[in-house]
Amino acid sequence: MFFGKITKKKDNERVPPNQNVTTRWPVLHYGNVPYYKDLSEWDLKIYGMVENPATFTYEELMALPKSSPTNDIHCVTGWSRLDNAWEGVAVKEVVKDIGIHPLAKYVLLHAEEGWTTNLPLDDFLKETSLLAHTHNGQSLTPEHGYPLRAVVPHLYFWKSAKWLRAIEFLPMETPGFWEKNGYHMYGDPWKEERFSWD
Repeated sequence: MFFGKITKKKDNERVPPNQNVTTRWPVLHYGNVPYYKDLSEWDLKIYGMVENPATFTYEELMALPKSSPTNDIHCVTGWSRLDNAWEGVAVKEVVKDIGIHPLAKYVLLHAEEGWTTNLPLDDFLKETSLLAHTHNGQSLTPEHGYPLRAVVPHLYFWKSAKWLRAIEFLPMETPGFWEKNGYHMYGDPWKEERFSWD
């Protein structure tokens, strides 16, 4: 697979070990790409160990205060893309009124077609975590997660679920689709936590 212009930056403190920097944004997924012509039936559910479960329409999410961070992303397959400018809603803004139960320690992100990935609650709630609809000034393409994807930049990018549809709060760690199929439960790129045997 060709990623476009690639430069090896072993000594760059922004690039984790054994990653190659690319200026392109490779498309990697398994299964079908969902396409939406009408978002009137799309929603995002928040449930599980919360006092106030919520369901947001796309319009309701767009009405929340905006966040526009820039960060680097690192794929488990070995590429890194620097200086990604996002627009969306900070995770903390989305969940501020749901009343997360004190015993909730993990989240499971649910995407279209049954895809899931797990995160420790503290990682999901980091200041850098975002629910994004725009990348580098353009709406996300269907291949990159339109209409909404998670962005959790400090972990390998499979943890930033595309086509996000639900956020479930849980008391214990529950492996998602990729974790059940050999990917690491946590996925720290700086420790090269790529696979379950790492």
